[in-house]
Amino acid sequence: MSEIPPPPWRASRRSAAPRKPLSRDAIVDAALSLLDREGLDAVSMRRVAEELNTGAASLYAHVANKDELLELAYDRVLGEIRLPEPDPARWRAQIREIAQESYRVLAAHSDIARVSLANVPTGPNSVRVAEAMLGVLISGGVPPQQAAWAVDRIALYISADAYEGSLYQSRQRASGKPVDEFVADFFGQVHDYYRTLPPARFPYLYEHADVLVQGDGEVRFEFGLELLISGLDRFLPGAG
Repeated sequence: MSEIPPPPWRASRRSAAPRKPLSRDAIVDAALSLLDREGLDAVSMRRVAEELNTGAASLYAHVANKDELLELAYDRVLGEIRLPEPDPARWRAQIREIAQESYRVLAAHSDIARVSLANVPTGPNSVRVAEAMLGVLISGGVPPQQAAWAVDRIALYISADAYEGSLYQSRQRASGKPVDEFVADFFGQVHDYYRTLPPARFPYLYEHADVLVQGDGEVRFEFGLELLISGLDRFLPGAG
């Protein structure tokens, strides 16, 4: 017997859309989507649960807490870094390429770099990057101890620079100005301030105000990276 239609005064019940199975990967995906849109401070277990149309309590079956979630998200981002096989003849170029690639990846994900500060990331992609950097340096002749310290210092430099860049981007977005206009205004104000300093007390800042504000973030990053890499030459066998 066929079913008869319900009376018009009876509200029809819509079947809810089936939820996607909750998993650690889905949780990390949601956290990264939220972070890329709104920044690290917006990421909480509650907000991530809302992204997944579930309750925060359900996340704890897959992730211990917010700290673990952020570490997982950070490690996921590091998985985007392309790494070379160590080539002793090109170790300087290779460590520079890894640093540039790492900076590019971190800068593409809001302020995710902050997660690595005051922390020792140990996820699979984190150790993959550390292994690659250490292998490039040691294969190039840098002694293991100095290579280990170099990996730590270069990684810190990349993260700190990427994080600072995200802070400037946040200020630029809040200003409502295009990037070029924001940068020009900011450095213009800094330049003008140095020019108001008493030259007798601050002769170098006053006289060299022009060069102090030259170079964008990328130029300054490359300069600092070159300082770090060039400094490793003194530790090579036979260096004076």
